[in-house]
Amino acid sequence: MKTDAPRIGFDRFIQLDWATAALKARAGMAGLNELNTLLDAAGLGVAARTKTRTVLNRLWLEPRAELIGFADRGAGLCKANPAAPAVALSWGMAIATYPFFGKVAELIGRLAALQGDCAAAEVQRRMSEHYGEREGTYRMTNRVIQTQAGWGAVERIAQGRRLIRRPPRIIADAELVAWLIEAAVRYTGKGIAVSALPSLAVLYPFALDGPLAFIVSNSAYLELRSEGSGSQWVALRQSA
Repeated sequence: MKTDAPRIGFDRFIQLDWATAALKARAGMAGLNELNTLLDAAGLGVAARTKTRTVLNRLWLEPRAELIGFADRGAGLCKANPAAPAVALSWGMAIATYPFFGKVAELIGRLAALQGDCAAAEVQRRMSEHYGEREGTYRMTNRVIQTQAGWGAVERIAQGRRLIRRPPRIIADAELVAWLIEAAVRYTGKGIAVSALPSLAVLYPFALDGPLAFIVSNSAYLELRSEGSGSQWVALRQSA
């Protein structure tokens, strides 16, 4: 499922309005001129702009082959319901496309689950354990944290040393809920217990509302699997 995924890839700070403009371009709701205007206003250097566009291309404009259908369905949700939270759609694409982004989200979600905050240094340490202790890991982790803060998921305090989770945004639209669950499954690369769906760390900025097992069972892209005594798991359909 993730054999062609980049090792880190998400190596830039991405403003939410840039990601939203890329989403709208994919949905046919705007042209690339809107995105280009935003990038012009940001005053990025040539190299920085090129790298930023690379991330945005992977995110929405030119997704990997196995994610094209997933991206199109996300863009379709945006087009069908302009009120759908663009941040949830871009978050879902980010964790499905960039395992590094997803891992940072998962760590923040887990570490801040009990007290509502965590130390940025602890996130950095655990990312280094997973990706290796090198300068690039520290720098890219910081950029992902900065991006997640810019997208309203966390607040950085004490000069960025601590991260406070902001109240989760309730997602009640069944199609978007199913799409976000699919994003989480694509990130993990394996099935997820239905009992774990309400508190998925990788989706920590959102609260999935509704009968989740029923929503999964109605999805054309997800399926429920039973294992053991009453244990249910959600996985991708083989054709997804």
